[in-house]
Amino acid sequence: MTPDFPYPLVSTDWLGHALGADDLKIVDASWRLPGNPPARADHRQRRIPGAVFFDLDAVADHATELPHMLPSQADFSAAAGALGIEPIDRVVVYDDTGIFSAARVWWTFRAFGHDRVSVLDGGLPKWLREARATEAGEASLLAVRYEQSGSRSLARTHENVRQALTRQSAIVLDARPAARFSADAPEPRIGLRRGHMPGAQNLPHSLLLSEDGTMKSGEALTALLAERNITLKTPVIATCGSGVTAAVIALALEHLGHGDVGLYDGSWTEWGRETNDVALFPVTAGANA
Repeated sequence: MTPDFPYPLVSTDWLGHALGADDLKIVDASWRLPGNPPARADHRQRRIPGAVFFDLDAVADHATELPHMLPSQADFSAAAGALGIEPIDRVVVYDDTGIFSAARVWWTFRAFGHDRVSVLDGGLPKWLREARATEAGEASLLAVRYEQSGSRSLARTHENVRQALTRQSAIVLDARPAARFSADAPEPRIGLRRGHMPGAQNLPHSLLLSEDGTMKSGEALTALLAERNITLKTPVIATCGSGVTAAVIALALEHLGHGDVGLYDGSWTEWGRETNDVALFPVTAGANA
């Protein structure tokens, strides 16, 4: 991005030196899979100094039953402003897993035209391992007016995915664990079929990360893509269970300089529903696409 703001990943060293800057806003995007306690309580117990909490399930489109779908521009602007964030701010997003839900919030800011947003590489776990400062409680917020109109077309619909699979115009990359992709393990949400979209390829988001929770090197990421016949010019649509870890794929490809990546917002929560028309939403099993 610029020398004063690495993009799309910032290191813990960079953030440690930048803490306290007026135009730096730190966002805790921690999130839990269904069946687990909400992440906000953990945020209150321990957060990076100055961090505010972005609730993925609250800042969403509530006109649909699908979870944490992109909100409207107006709702996102209201939420960002309530957190004290302005369009000119440098925003660093982290989560308490490493790189997990932070990528989804990074992608959301990008979708609404916020350029100066990056993910903390390694997240809170790396920050804590380095014995860096933390705070407890909620940060004091000074609401501002967030005015941003330059949205991007980063989200994809089931029609886009169906067309990509039929015409082979893009590679659909599924970030779910291999056992869920192959139908060997159940989905965490009820009412969903096992398996994957015929023609999709599996790239579990965990494969993109090193043992310490940071993003793998460019060389390692490129090798993972090459195994799936993907170059930096191959159109990609990322998908997963509900649009969260698909954003880790989008982040990794952005890190490599890949410029044609969409994210299927409804993901398997929409495609895999038991009540779907199987002709429109086909499902297959096994490890291969």
